[in-house]
Amino acid sequence: MMNQLRPALVLLVALTAVTGLAYPLAMTGIAGAIFPAKAAGSLIERDGKIVGSSLIGQTFTGANYFHGRPSATSAPDPADASKTVPAPYNAANSSGSNLGPTSAALAERVKGDLDALKTESPGTPVPVDLVTTSGSGLDPDISPEAALFQVPRVAKARNLPDDKLRDLVTSQVQGRSLGLLGEPRVNVLALNLALDDLGRR
Repeated sequence: MMNQLRPALVLLVALTAVTGLAYPLAMTGIAGAIFPAKAAGSLIERDGKIVGSSLIGQTFTGANYFHGRPSATSAPDPADASKTVPAPYNAANSSGSNLGPTSAALAERVKGDLDALKTESPGTPVPVDLVTTSGSGLDPDISPEAALFQVPRVAKARNLPDDKLRDLVTSQVQGRSLGLLGEPRVNVLALNLALDDLGRR
């Protein structure tokens, strides 16, 4: 019995040490040495303070800022731990809404968002990523079309010419990765930081 059990236990301990300890530590060390900023979470710093990460979206609600995609993430309800409350971009609970195309709640939410956005830019089609959530609920990027759609609202709130903001959006567009993967996108936090910088000039 022990002749069979001993090799199994030794193998379990050895594999646990290699795959559960040595490998993760080695990869963390290598990543930290080669890509220190990315390994630390791609944090964005402004005036000596961390203002966010380029990998996780944030909630911007003011008319004077560009808004990201809706987020369906939630958090435990402080009043009742058996329930949840909406908590946009909650990185501890990455998820989509799990609402399908026949969901009345989803249709009602999208219609409300569409109606609000149509008042911002009458006659302009609303980009789909401004009314739909991503699978993770943490998407930090929007399409260039979604950013340009918001230019009239932000320009009015900041008393800036539309053309100046369109140029700012265009300067923030990131192309496809390696020229092939994904779609052109705009990081909302980076765009809003550039917008604040524009206001200081």
